[in-house]
Amino acid sequence: MDYARTITLDLPYEDAVGRVKDAFAEQGFGTLTEIDVTATLQNKLGERMEPYLILGMCNPGLAHRALGVEREIGLLLPCNVVVRAGDGHTVVQALDPGVMVEVPGRDELAPVADEAGRLIQAALDTLTTSAPAK
Repeated sequence: MDYARTITLDLPYEDAVGRVKDAFAEQGFGTLTEIDVTATLQNKLGERMEPYLILGMCNPGLAHRALGVEREIGLLLPCNVVVRAGDGHTVVQALDPGVMVEVPGRDELAPVADEAGRLIQAALDTLTTSAPAK
């Protein structure tokens, strides 16, 4: 299973991060956490890498519905969105919510995963259609 939905933006990383947050917010997702992987690896290990941010996004209504089916599903909620610098562009990746149906084998989660998938795709589509060229 391909577990990521990926787009590439012709935007500098610094500009893309705000646009990603805004696009997901328009679809009902809030940014709960931000993990600066680049800074963490530099500070803890002395390792360097390209700008890489993990955004913990959450749509409360969808999360509530999924947790009503299975409490352990919090481990798989489609909340992580990665924004990372590429060669002159920015890569944005979101977890495919189908994972939360396939991993636990709970078909009752399919309607939630389908709706989450539509909202995530709408956010990604907004980014690809509204991002100005460099």
